[in-house]
Amino acid sequence: MAYNHGITISENSTSVIPPIQSSAGIQVVIGTAPVNMIEDPLSAVNKPIMATDWKEAVEKVGYSDNWELYTLCQSMDATFRVFNVAPIIFINVLDPERHFKQVDDAVIPVTKSEGIIEKTGILLDSIAVKVASVEFKRGTDFSAGFDRDGFVVITILEESGELASASEMEVSYKELDPSKVTEKDIIGGYDVATGKYEGLEAIDQVYPRLNDVPGLILAPGWSHLPVVAAVLDAKSRYINSCFNAMNVLDIDSAEVKNYQDAPTWKNMNSYTSKDSIICWPKGRVGNKIYWMSALVAAQTAFTDAQNSDVPYVSPSNKRLPITGTLLADGTEVFLDQLQGNFLNGAGIVTAINMKGWRTWGNNTGAYPTTSDIKDRFVPVRRMFNWWGNTFIQTYFDKVDDPTNLRLIESVVDSENIRGNGLQSQQQIAGAKIEFLQKDNPVTNLLNGRIQFLQKVAFFPPAEHIVNVLEFDPTILTNALFGGD
Repeated sequence: MAYNHGITISENSTSVIPPIQSSAGIQVVIGTAPVNMIEDPLSAVNKPIMATDWKEAVEKVGYSDNWELYTLCQSMDATFRVFNVAPIIFINVLDPERHFKQVDDAVIPVTKSEGIIEKTGILLDSIAVKVASVEFKRGTDFSAGFDRDGFVVITILEESGELASASEMEVSYKELDPSKVTEKDIIGGYDVATGKYEGLEAIDQVYPRLNDVPGLILAPGWSHLPVVAAVLDAKSRYINSCFNAMNVLDIDSAEVKNYQDAPTWKNMNSYTSKDSIICWPKGRVGNKIYWMSALVAAQTAFTDAQNSDVPYVSPSNKRLPITGTLLADGTEVFLDQLQGNFLNGAGIVTAINMKGWRTWGNNTGAYPTTSDIKDRFVPVRRMFNWWGNTFIQTYFDKVDDPTNLRLIESVVDSENIRGNGLQSQQQIAGAKIEFLQKDNPVTNLLNGRIQFLQKVAFFPPAEHIVNVLEFDPTILTNALFGGD
C-alpha cells in the first residue's frame, strides 16, 4: 500500500442533476404513406420512423400529394412546409405484402426508348416487362424509376433487339392499394407469437427505438372515426407504463356541417377526454386540404420550439398560415369570434380570421364537463405531462440506488433548482418538492418505495381580458379650463 504524504484530490459526482430536456411537442402520426417510393418498402411498415427535415421524411416513408390515400403526407407537409418544425415520427400501416392489387399485362406505349406507367403506388421490384411473349430483365434490359408525379418511367437499356424496336410493351406489377387499409389496421395490435407491434400499438416502440417521448399523437384522416379516436386517446396515457401525451382529434366535417352541431357530435361520440384536443373544421392552403388536427399539432410543436421547448404557451390565437377553412365537401366556412367562442365553450378548437387566420381555443375535450384547471386548459394539461415525463427521464438512473439521504437530497435539490429556474423565466408560477415522513411509512421504506410530494403551479392562458371604460367629466373640464 502506498504511503501518503502531502495533499491529494478526489472528486464526487455532482449532487444536483441537470434535467434532461424532453421535447414536449414531438408528433407521432399514424396513417398511410407511399412506401413504394423508398428503397426498402417493408422497412417502413408498423414501426416508428423519425424525420428531422423534408428530405429525410421523403427518403424514409415517401411522399405523395394524394392525401386522401396517403394520410401521413399532410402531416409531413404541415410540419416541414407550413411550419418548418422538427422532428416528427411516422408510423405507416400500409403494408406492401397485404395492401396491394396485381395488374397483369397492361399495355403501354414506348416513345424514345421510354414507357410510362401513369399510376402511383407501383412497387418497382414487382415490375415485369414483355414484348411478344418474351420477358425481359430489369437492370439488364430495362431500368425503372419514379418521375415527379410518382409515375413509373421504364427506360429501355438495350440498343438493339425486340425490346429496343418495340412501339409498345406489356407490363405486370403490384400496385399499393390504400383503400384496403381499414380502421382495424390503424388500431393495430400486438402479436404475441411474433412479437410484432402494429398500428397504434407501435406507439409503445417509440421510446425503446428512438429514446424520444411522444408529445402529440394524431391520425389525420382517421381520427374522425370514433373507434379510432377512442384507441388514440387510450394510447396517450401510460405509454411504456410511465409516459403521457396529448392526442389531437378531428370532428367529421362530412357529418357536422354547421358549427352549432359540433358540440352534440363531440359528446355523442365521446370526444371528451382531458388528453384530447378536438378540432373542427378542415383547413386549406391554396388547393391543399388539411385535416385540422395536422395543422394544430404542427403549430403546437412550433409554439413549443419558439418557447425553449417548454409547453407553457397555448397554441391558441397564434398565426395559422392557411388561406381558409372548409367542410369535407369543399364548402367554405367563415367563423367569427362569437361563433369560435361557442365552439371553445364546448371544448373544441377551431380557426378564425381575425387580422389573419389563427387557431382559436384553449380547452381540452373534457371541457365543459370539468373545470379543473389541470384538465381543462391545453397548455396546463401539457405542462403536467411534460413535467412528469421529464422527471421520469431525469431520475431514472437513480432507480435501485440505496435509499439514503444523499439520494433524497439530490432529487429535492435538483427539482427545486429546476423549478426556481423555470419560475425566474416566467415559464411557471412556481414549484416545490418535499420528502415527508408521513408519506413514507416504514413498511413502504422496507419495500423499497419512496414518495415525494411536488406542488406545482402553471400559468393559465389569459383567455378573457376585460378593460372597463368609464367617462370621467373632470378630465373633460380640466382639458377645457385647466386644472391642477
